[in-house]
Amino acid sequence: MKLILANPRGFCAGVQMAVDVVSQTIKLLPGEKVYVFHEIVHNRHVVGRFQQQGVEFVESLDDVPEGCIVVFSAHGVSPQVREHARTRRLQTIDATCPLVTKVHSECIRYARQGFQILLVGHANHQEVVGTRGEAPDSVTVVESVEQVRALKVNDESRLVYLTQTTLSTDDAGVIIKALKERFPQIKEPPSSDICYATTNRQHAVRQIAPECDLVLVIGSKNSSNSVRLTEISQNVGTPARLIDDVSEVDWSWFKGDETVMITAGASAPEDLVAELCRTLLRRFGGELIQRDVFNEDVEFGLPASLKRLGKTKGVDLENSRIRVGAPVITQSTYGAVPLTVSAKSN
Repeated sequence: MKLILANPRGFCAGVQMAVDVVSQTIKLLPGEKVYVFHEIVHNRHVVGRFQQQGVEFVESLDDVPEGCIVVFSAHGVSPQVREHARTRRLQTIDATCPLVTKVHSECIRYARQGFQILLVGHANHQEVVGTRGEAPDSVTVVESVEQVRALKVNDESRLVYLTQTTLSTDDAGVIIKALKERFPQIKEPPSSDICYATTNRQHAVRQIAPECDLVLVIGSKNSSNSVRLTEISQNVGTPARLIDDVSEVDWSWFKGDETVMITAGASAPEDLVAELCRTLLRRFGGELIQRDVFNEDVEFGLPASLKRLGKTKGVDLENSRIRVGAPVITQSTYGAVPLTVSAKSN
């Protein structure tokens, strides 16, 4: 078997930051209960590991006792949620991805300028719910080309579109094209709202999948960006399977001499990728190749709310930065010495 391991894959800087926020909060509050509003990121293993450390994930702030600490997830929350937290005297720590915050800021700015905002995304996704909450009277969520055709707008000259950060660039492109055809004057965001990590992981699949018999994507079923990776693969003609971990592999998928691409959604831990590689190589033999499409080197600072908590506990987090680069592969961890092949990105 030939395994092609895509780089980039797995944790993006926003996810790493959010995970570190919860980890740091646990350390700063030994013996105290830590609550998280919604899953911190959409990955079953990440959530389960924190639950084992005593973290409680809630879908309603009413489930958090007054005065307790609550962490807002990476997907962001609406102003209404923040106000609810204030009325219940909750201490909040905001782990919203900075790239999601960027979309919130755009939404606020355009609404204040009197624009009608068409938000391209999945209406029930937590990120979209939070973004729409910034200006509910100005935002219309658009999920499909069919909805574009049925849209009623107030003033075509005061129209702008924004997008959910984790969309498929293929799917978003089709909807945006339809918006521009129907509303030629529609304004677009200053830069793409689809985040760098989503775009890069999708580009890697688009580039590598045509060489492969099968694509395996490590990620949870409720992870939008992970689902999109399987769709991108299928769009270029290669079947793809989304699995939480190696336990979900169906061995009838293989004869044993396939070329298999392995990647992971932006909220999937790298140890799950390594376990999958080791298991496949033990069962079928073969080689492991890391294909470098992009080398990410992105960093974010920790949120100010966590730094303030650190100060109250005598811990200085002011200069702490979260950096995510390419995973380091070793023979003992992944089961084979990889041959790194660099590929130019388009």
